[in-house]
Amino acid sequence: MKRIIIILVILGLLGIGGYTYYKTKIVNAATLADGETAFTVEKTTLRHTLTLSGKIDAEEKVTLAFKSGGRLTWLGAKEGDYVKKGQGIASLDQRELQKSLESQLNTYMMTRWDFDQTKQDNKDAPYRDGDIGDRMKRIVDKAQFGLNNSVINVELQTLTREYAYLSTPIEGVVTRMSVAETGVIITPANTFEIINPATIYFSASADQTEVPTLMVGQTAQVILDPYTDEKMLATVKSIAFTPKAGESGTVYEVKMVFVTDNNNLKYRLGMTGDAEFTTLQKNNIIAIPIQYVKTENGKKVVTKIGNGKREKIEVQIGVEGDSSIEIKSGLAPGDVIVETK
Repeated sequence: MKRIIIILVILGLLGIGGYTYYKTKIVNAATLADGETAFTVEKTTLRHTLTLSGKIDAEEKVTLAFKSGGRLTWLGAKEGDYVKKGQGIASLDQRELQKSLESQLNTYMMTRWDFDQTKQDNKDAPYRDGDIGDRMKRIVDKAQFGLNNSVINVELQTLTREYAYLSTPIEGVVTRMSVAETGVIITPANTFEIINPATIYFSASADQTEVPTLMVGQTAQVILDPYTDEKMLATVKSIAFTPKAGESGTVYEVKMVFVTDNNNLKYRLGMTGDAEFTTLQKNNIIAIPIQYVKTENGKKVVTKIGNGKREKIEVQIGVEGDSSIEIKSGLAPGDVIVETK
């Protein structure tokens, strides 16, 4: 019998509570006009963010090419290979260059002998004022000039031979080779590209009005378009002092280095994405959606609702976030405000 009474009491209480909740819900719903929305004030975190678009680039990347054309006789790597600094990449046929160098050396020797003979023939010439002395001096000087040109030709030919061999000044991945087989004639237009994946960075563009909110060492979360479910931490390495060329507005390059390494070559040049900076964050404050604040007679007001009534409340606002604004006074947690769309 007692058990039955207890159950009835509980059911009665539940009925009263349900009725009260239902009644309150009806009252609150009834107080909203068509097109109005309500918001319950609470303490929260206000953030202001800045999002910059960009793409991955690399600090160390080179394009190699031969200074002159010739027959390709050797390739030391292929596309996709990882090469070390100073490693050979390709070489031209050096037999013709060697013969040309030997010819220049022979020319040098003959010029040298002629020069020595000229000096010997004119060592006792009367170097005095007058036509004869001047003529003898010009003969010796001319021989010296010929010797100098011969030396220069030998040096140029030596350089040409050195230019017939390509080596990489950086370590990295061979990303492109315009030729893949030896035995073909190539020109300086045939290039070899190498990129060091350890030096990648995120290059973003910031408008001149956004630059003051950024600083070196500032962190950002980067989301690349191929990996939308992955957030990478990056820090600002530098902010360009001069604007980028070819842009419609005044924008500056912002370089950001990743904290995550790229040893597995997951992140590649040209991948696009967005970098999100938190330029402002205030915790445990009262903030409401911006659209609930109106301006009337030069004052900031909100419409507060309670007990079926509504009234205009003047509020003091603070900083503005992405979609919310700080309320310094005028509202308390638990207050309900309305906004007419």
